[in-house]
Amino acid sequence: MTDPTSVPRPWSSTDFATAFALEWLDAWNSHDLPRILSHYRDDFEMSSPLIIERGRSPDGVLRGKAAIAEYWKIGLAAQPPLRFELIEVFRGVGMICLLYRNVTRHRRVIEWFRFDEAGLVSHAAGIYGEPE
Repeated sequence: MTDPTSVPRPWSSTDFATAFALEWLDAWNSHDLPRILSHYRDDFEMSSPLIIERGRSPDGVLRGKAAIAEYWKIGLAAQPPLRFELIEVFRGVGMICLLYRNVTRHRRVIEWFRFDEAGLVSHAAGIYGEPE
């Protein structure tokens, strides 16, 4: 019998992590909300201190594509437009972390993504550095 913990998951490979990072950043830089959301499960959960700052949820957590899409529309409508640059990709057990620069806001961001069995993001969190 195969030990289920030894079965390789797609997100455990460097190739998957790099491809995900590049596609994710390109989706955000294209400002295409359906493309951005295609990386996530319908019931995914997002946490961020910006969710609190923007008065969307007092605990900083939003659940489900509908609620998160409404929140992300705010960022996508910002002027000047958001633009991200990838700095580094990190892999963990069932998760990937990206270190990237929000060029528009002049700050570095760490964003972590936990994946489900289908390779879709089930949980994500944004962690922000001070403006540069």
